[in-house]
Amino acid sequence: MFDVKKDEKYIEDLAHYRTVLHYMGSNVPIGVLCLPKSLEKILLREGCVRVYDLINRDLTKIEGIGDRRRDLLASRLDEFFSVSL
Repeated sequence: MFDVKKDEKYIEDLAHYRTVLHYMGSNVPIGVLCLPKSLEKILLREGCVRVYDLINRDLTKIEGIGDRRRDLLASRLDEFFSVSL
């Protein structure tokens, strides 16, 4: 039979595991995103050296990144995380 509390705990553990894998998998230089050099330079100036530096970061607060660059960056991050797991 099913134990609801056990199943909920199992689902929670899997979600946590998935989050940890995302962070571990994103411990790579931002160069893997194949961004234009100008955008990469802006990110490096802001201290974004690795992909995980961009996780949970408000991209609108980074000076020098307009709508087009932000859309490109979001798209590349989406591709990265879609492929990484």
